[in-house]
Amino acid sequence: MTFPIPTPLEWRESAQKALKDRPLESLLHLDADQLVTRPLYAGATEVQPINAPRPSDAEGRAWDLRTLIEGDDAEAVNAAVLTDLQEGAASVLLGGGVLADAATLERALDGVALELAPVALDAGFAGVEAAEALAAVAKGSPRAMLRLHMDPISAFAEAGGSPRPVEDHLAEAAQAAVRHAGVYPDASLFLASGRAAHEAGGSAAQELAFAASSAVAYVKAAVEAGLSVQAALKGVVVGLSVDQEYFDALAKVRAMRLIWASLSRAFGAETPAVIEARSSRRMLSARDPWPNLLRLTAAGFAGAVGGADVVVLDSFTRAAGRPDAFARRQARNTQLVLMEEANLGRVDDPAAGSWYLDARTHDLALAGWTEFQIIEAEGGVIAALQGGVIQPRIARARAVREAALKNGAAQIIGVTKYVDADVRPAPVVGAVKASPSVTPVCEPLAPIRFAEAFEEAAQ
Repeated sequence: MTFPIPTPLEWRESAQKALKDRPLESLLHLDADQLVTRPLYAGATEVQPINAPRPSDAEGRAWDLRTLIEGDDAEAVNAAVLTDLQEGAASVLLGGGVLADAATLERALDGVALELAPVALDAGFAGVEAAEALAAVAKGSPRAMLRLHMDPISAFAEAGGSPRPVEDHLAEAAQAAVRHAGVYPDASLFLASGRAAHEAGGSAAQELAFAASSAVAYVKAAVEAGLSVQAALKGVVVGLSVDQEYFDALAKVRAMRLIWASLSRAFGAETPAVIEARSSRRMLSARDPWPNLLRLTAAGFAGAVGGADVVVLDSFTRAAGRPDAFARRQARNTQLVLMEEANLGRVDDPAAGSWYLDARTHDLALAGWTEFQIIEAEGGVIAALQGGVIQPRIARARAVREAALKNGAAQIIGVTKYVDADVRPAPVVGAVKASPSVTPVCEPLAPIRFAEAFEEAAQ
């Protein structure tokens, strides 16, 4: 049986009838980047299809399931690390006091084979010192898969300053990269992250631009310190945030691959992007943490379908404090279900073939490149932060989202809609320690949570 395909005129007449007195233009939506989302996409949009596959794996392990563990007690962190690796995680992202020195970090990683399980660092301004500690723990093994993740630019942006001039931090990170690249050929060196822009309320294009400009800064610094362009590009991991708005989040990951391709060609050494997708913290609720499980599942889906090489999910209680074992297990098992039950890892490019996602990816890539050019025209990301170019643009994007939440155009489940009057608490094992204070030299990109204003009003 065949069915007649409506003509464009018939589609329009049907839409007008359904909308009653509203114009067809009411179906168009603008986002914080002033990009249009249309109600219907088709081949007539003439968008070039995107082929952005991440190599699939027959066992469904197409991406690196990275567990996030923060702590100050080496023995407690070690127990958590071994449990997560034994129960399905492939690698570890460490933060907290265990990064203070090599002896403490060695106790935290006792029993971990660094040749099999990559270990990444989240050390802020202490990134060079943490990298030295991890290198010491690896004991010169050339097969150790170290993910040093040095990222002084993000720390500077979030704090609005640095213990020493940020240029000095950047130069020291580049020198450390040269030292470790020769000893550990499989190591990654820098994390060029857009998360500081995202967590401050920035748009998708602003996050892409921040990550791209950070990557340029790290590659240039590493080349100046003595690395080849190829080695410098290979040593950069791109960090992006993924949230519950999974279509935009996965399109953002795909858009980053297009931007990276242009960057690497500009440096004259084309290399594939390595993308670490980490769940957004600005989307989390603290008063009622349980709906965060849904948000984190959507974020994990976005990272997987978008083609991220690494996916890191926060625990659902992270807005209230450091998670306990149950919360960490939920974060880990969410990804395992996506891998092994939803079988997302067995498809080369799950987003391929969607006119909407291809169009959205192109739109975000172009908007991100435009924002990137604005930053680079100011002399790069550090100069643009110091000159106050980035901050007001992010503030405007944040205001758009806050206005949408306030007038009901957007909702936060469990916070602004379907609010549970009898909230069930979820335990945490301690407060999240604040970053060291510094004397600000520019306006900081301070992280926010969109739910916080509504939670305070409800008290």
